[in-house]
Amino acid sequence: MNADDFPTPDVEVETIAPDTLKDRIDSGEEITLLDARMASDYDEWHIDGDNVESINVPYFHFLEDDVDEDVLEQVPEDREVTVLCAKGGASEYVAGTLAERGYEVNHLEDGMNGWASIYEAVEVERYDGPGTLLQYQRPSSGCLGYLLYDDGEAAIVDPLRAFTDRYLDDADELGVDLQYAIDTHVHADHISGVRELAEFSGSSRAERSDGVRDLDDEGVEGVIPEAAVDRGITYADELTTAADGDTFAVGDAEIEAVYTPGHTTGMTSYLLGDSLLATGDGLFIESVARPDLEEGDDGAPDAARMLYESLQERILTLDDDVLIGGAHFSDAAEPAEDGTYTAPIGQLVEEMDALTMDEDEFVELILSDMPPRPANYEEIIATNLGQESVDDEEAFSLELGPNNCAASQDSLAGD
Repeated sequence: MNADDFPTPDVEVETIAPDTLKDRIDSGEEITLLDARMASDYDEWHIDGDNVESINVPYFHFLEDDVDEDVLEQVPEDREVTVLCAKGGASEYVAGTLAERGYEVNHLEDGMNGWASIYEAVEVERYDGPGTLLQYQRPSSGCLGYLLYDDGEAAIVDPLRAFTDRYLDDADELGVDLQYAIDTHVHADHISGVRELAEFSGSSRAERSDGVRDLDDEGVEGVIPEAAVDRGITYADELTTAADGDTFAVGDAEIEAVYTPGHTTGMTSYLLGDSLLATGDGLFIESVARPDLEEGDDGAPDAARMLYESLQERILTLDDDVLIGGAHFSDAAEPAEDGTYTAPIGQLVEEMDALTMDEDEFVELILSDMPPRPANYEEIIATNLGQESVDDEEAFSLELGPNNCAASQDSLAGD
């Protein structure tokens, strides 16, 4: 049964907005969720938290006129319950069924699709370079992006296609011109927004002067790693390619490309204002990259050794107080005091055993326990390469769920 096929409940059911539910969870309020999706969908991806009790009872159990008592006994009667599903249709029906029986319920507006639409911007307070740095956070998938702005100019690193309008609106609100949209690599878990931002505003490529690229007319300049082009990117001629050491000026701030292969052969980090290294999927605050998404299991050992070299020779050689900010965070990540998923290099070296191992130990460890690959990753990669085309609705659906771009956190973290 499709969400649109569910009848309207006979009783009025209160709706809770995704942002409101997120705020209540963040405040520490005890939340009870009844997830009415199928068990397989629930097991792959659901809302969780220390103060969240999540119960999975698929919607079809509530379709009969006489709902089985064993089903009703799974639903708490002594507190408010928020019912959710994929898009909001089934949850409204289930919530109505429960309300008719005296339960205190509401349902999540637009279901997990609504949850996936939450996108928050948090200032990185420990950033001490020129300008201001924001970290974009998508709690549903753990995707992270970075907006650096200074003196009327801005750049976005690892933008998501689903939030193209958000970046432009935020730039307008901040009174800055979005100069650059930059990708760290060919992503496997979400659809990149670099091309859309460039096409929306009319991409322009300026001449390089002394190694620094500046825009000489209006428009967002799309930037992709030069080292990623050989993977089969079909639109490289339409955008700027960044090689190791290239720099991009944003007001008085500078963004420097740092080639850090391993997760992919083209992975390129970006040093923002000499203060934060946006590492893409190379290094996270709780883990390191998985090495198998480009070349599969056969190529993973070589990629793992490449990753080790990048970590030891390109990232960990930076000053200990340089912040690391990955393109993702997982449930194992602990946010900093400012609410961002960032940490100084020195702290990560102390906390993550994988960063102090020798090469053979490192390779053996990260290959020993890799999580499932991201959902739809092959189609997402093909879309990001420009080899396939999907509309906005399909793109949004493809990237629902956890990102799974890191190696297993359980084995990598220190005691």
